[in-house]
Amino acid sequence: MAVTSSAEAPHGMRDWWLRAALVLQHPRPVFVALRDTSSESLADRSEPVLAIILLGGIAYALSTGTAGHLMDDTQYDGLLVAVWAFIAGSLTGILGYFLIGAFVWAASKLLGSQGSYRRSRHVVAFAAVPIVLSLVLLPFRLALYGEDIFRTGGSDAGAGDRIFELLFAAFVVWSIALLVVGIRAVHGWTWARALAASAMALGIPAVLAAVIELH
Repeated sequence: MAVTSSAEAPHGMRDWWLRAALVLQHPRPVFVALRDTSSESLADRSEPVLAIILLGGIAYALSTGTAGHLMDDTQYDGLLVAVWAFIAGSLTGILGYFLIGAFVWAASKLLGSQGSYRRSRHVVAFAAVPIVLSLVLLPFRLALYGEDIFRTGGSDAGAGDRIFELLFAAFVVWSIALLVVGIRAVHGWTWARALAASAMALGIPAVLAAVIELH
């Protein structure tokens, strides 16, 4: 019996890594699988969830205005920017995971959900996969503008910067759409109910993010 359990563990974890990619194409079965709250399932998906929230946080941090002028400080070089992106991004990802997860859980609870806070956090994590995918934009930005993307008034200023901002926004919208799908799938709700929960959950974080960005 012990041999069977140890053999199944890697298989279960591999399934959740595959689901992290599958959520971009066929999201519903991925979110339905989150209904399984057994200790084995929770353990199997812990590593993919951690990777998603850290990489998603890094992607978000690199999209902010703060990242856009890091090299205005002459002490910053490529290595320090990478360190900043990892630390700031990881903290942002973890904060967003717990905070948005709490709002999703609370909003769902108000609309009749019996699901746990942990499951709500996992829905948020898998919905954030498109934000992780937005990291593919970084090599293109670096190839076009080099370190200027981290300087005020660099060669990326103007139309180029706006284009990449719009592309990143498209990934964010994709994540929001996945959140709606996820809430609907994991609870078996109607679209209207899932949309209401998503709107309630994202309203306050959106305002907070806008305020932070303005400062």
